[in-house]
Amino acid sequence: MTENSRIEFKSKLTDELEKEVVAFLNSEGGVIYIGRDEEKAYKLNNIDEIQLKIKDRLKHNISPSILGLFDIVVEEFKGEKVIKINIASGSEKPYYIKKKGMSEKGCFIRVGSSSEPMSAKMIEELFSKRVRTTIRNIKAPRQDLTFEQLHIYYASKGYKLNENFAKNLELLTDDGKYNYIAYLLADENAVSIKVAKYKGTDRVELIENNEYGYCSLIKATKAVLDKLDIENTTFAKITPKERIEKPLWDKTAIREAVINAIIHNDYTNEVPPKFEIFDDRLEITSAGGLPFGLSREEFFAGVSNPRNRELMRIYKDLGMVEQLGSGIPRILKAYPRDSFIFMPNFIRMVFYKSSSIGGSIGGSIGGQIYLSDRQKDIIDLIKQNPKISYRKMAEILDIADSAVKKHLEKLKKLGVIERVGGTRGYWKVNI
Repeated sequence: MTENSRIEFKSKLTDELEKEVVAFLNSEGGVIYIGRDEEKAYKLNNIDEIQLKIKDRLKHNISPSILGLFDIVVEEFKGEKVIKINIASGSEKPYYIKKKGMSEKGCFIRVGSSSEPMSAKMIEELFSKRVRTTIRNIKAPRQDLTFEQLHIYYASKGYKLNENFAKNLELLTDDGKYNYIAYLLADENAVSIKVAKYKGTDRVELIENNEYGYCSLIKATKAVLDKLDIENTTFAKITPKERIEKPLWDKTAIREAVINAIIHNDYTNEVPPKFEIFDDRLEITSAGGLPFGLSREEFFAGVSNPRNRELMRIYKDLGMVEQLGSGIPRILKAYPRDSFIFMPNFIRMVFYKSSSIGGSIGGSIGGQIYLSDRQKDIIDLIKQNPKISYRKMAEILDIADSAVKKHLEKLKKLGVIERVGGTRGYWKVNI
């Protein structure tokens, strides 16, 4: 690994950090390593303190705000801990060092392996193209918003949102009103995400139409993931020597695709992402084509240019997103590039089902049975406590009561479990 237009090495934290970050923001994004070069590692003392300093400097010393456009992780290199700063390409170029202003002394761009000052003409051209119609600048259609769900999600991760949370999470317009991000994350809104299921391979016969929404986008995201987990059954075959399993879709890839579609959706036209299940495939469609300035090759390479960086930041806070730019490469590990269809105003991902491996799951149950990981978790809970309630299952698995009920109904229908003795009885597992 050598320094280039996307990689910068530093032996220690220096006063040049903001300059390098601004250059990556104004270019195609990149990575800064602190504590190493191409071959050698340098010992960093008080690494946790250094991370906090970096976050504080990037938060306060660069404009426009770059929250959601960077993340900081610690890696090991030759026995030493190294700080890695992932930086996305920003959509509000030109970015600049605050104290030096939007000038040739404050604006930089990446040229090869160095960061060079931008010319006044380049600064002017970028500023004229700056994206201003972001959902951060759009006033929410309602101002009587509440955020109990958001507080609960942050609390579950050990964070407590204070009275300034709306400002800190950038949920306000410049004049102090709730913006469209706040509207998406509020306890109540008019945004609904649909998961449709069809019989056959076309859209002629709709057999199921679920709506997840009118609530915090975080809650809706979890509901969509739960629904697709129910649909993503696992083909299982037990032989005398082994149990062979294969899900309909790669679980990691589908999770990344769902979250990517929701976070990067263009909500400026109030069109939410859509999820459609056919006999042979799953289609995920999000509004908005490729973000401005991002090519297809950069997209597939994992170059991060978040359309809604504020949402990205919050999903990352809640552990629903890992490193910037990791989503597409994770999907490509399981599915080819032609799974992505690019349109002027939409991006569609098409994932075909895996083939059945045949066989049966147990001698006492005839035919072929398909189980998702969540259903296997439920079976394990029942084996541990046959009298467990569905509400307790939901609490332990951290999913909705309704999702548990659907899993239980499916398991009963398959004959995997049965209820003995009515509501005061117990569950019996038949495998």
